[in-house]
Amino acid sequence: MSDFFQNGRIATLHNLGDRPIEALEAELCEWRDKKPMCLVLPCLYSELEGPALSHIIDELSKVPFLDEIIIGLDRADQQQFEHAKEFFSRLPQRHYILWNDGPRLKAIDKVLADYGLAPVELGKGRNVWYCLGYALASGRAKAVALHDCDILTYNRDIVAKLFYPVVHPTFNYVFCKGYYYRAAEGKLNGRVSRLLVSPLVRALKQVFGSDDYLEFIDSFRYPLAGEFSMIVDVVSGIRIPSDWGLEVGVLSEVNRRYSDERVCQVDIADAYDHKHQTLSQDNPDGGLAKMSTDISKSLFRKLAIKGQVFTPEVFRTIKASYYRLALDLVDRYHNDAVINGMSLDRNQEESTVELFTKCIMRAGEQFLNDPTERPFMANWSRVLSAVPDVYERLLDAVEKDQG
Repeated sequence: MSDFFQNGRIATLHNLGDRPIEALEAELCEWRDKKPMCLVLPCLYSELEGPALSHIIDELSKVPFLDEIIIGLDRADQQQFEHAKEFFSRLPQRHYILWNDGPRLKAIDKVLADYGLAPVELGKGRNVWYCLGYALASGRAKAVALHDCDILTYNRDIVAKLFYPVVHPTFNYVFCKGYYYRAAEGKLNGRVSRLLVSPLVRALKQVFGSDDYLEFIDSFRYPLAGEFSMIVDVVSGIRIPSDWGLEVGVLSEVNRRYSDERVCQVDIADAYDHKHQTLSQDNPDGGLAKMSTDISKSLFRKLAIKGQVFTPEVFRTIKASYYRLALDLVDRYHNDAVINGMSLDRNQEESTVELFTKCIMRAGEQFLNDPTERPFMANWSRVLSAVPDVYERLLDAVEKDQG
């Protein structure tokens, strides 16, 4: 059970009791006429064959307040797309599948590429970007939420708790981030949040001093959670990264455009487990090595925008500060695990910290060598300005793909 403690720059909405999910859903049903809600599900075709997604669809089928579900489907051929349509057909809500590898959406991508506006890097960021574009094109939703499709411990509470803060008629939030603690099979998970983001953000505060942005990021209990919601007005104006910096990049954009009072985080699950990335110690372009490098660059880039100056000497200082803070956190996580009867492999934890230390330095080198790198995709307001009929094209392509 959570507590009611409020710290940091944003509001935290806790799970303080056992309020039935049906009570939240009943209120959301009352508000849906004024604030229709749309859920975005970015997925790979392989997740249709995995252990999590079928159960997620079963749970979503029970959600009474959802008006629409947008499914972004990656890495699917024609036959697999047809199977996906059958797979998702049991959803009672209106739903649309964006077949990102299909000829119609690829044709739109080619048009955007001619204007220099198409996402360059394949992955979740690109998938989410097109799904959000479709939500804007339809104009039906007033609030949008997103979650991953590999959640092994999924239940429909997640959707209700994500939407509740941004559709409540007297709340003032435009963006809500989900959080939870990561543990499964008697072990602490969430290595990138625990061992990279938290100590790196605090190291950056040590090096550069107090900073509003760093305090903002440090306020989130799980900044890398893939679950968040926002009112639709937020969608058109934010730029999101196409790489592994998606979650931190979204937070950075929200921080740039809105005051802290318009942002909150909500406890959405008592336990959470999903697919785990490999460390990829021998492959800097895969697994947690690639993820941690992209996330580090996202933080450096934001601070540079705010006027901080980075040099090789500064990065060496950041590395030293990070390494000490991360090892201190390993001690804390170990003690936390022990008192709860859980296991924590200190050798593996410290090996992970050493890998992340190398990734931070690699991120610094890449940042200095290519300061004009543009990982952010254009916001949809810019796309609409360049290609005025892009929404009509999207709607038409998706409708024809549904058959």
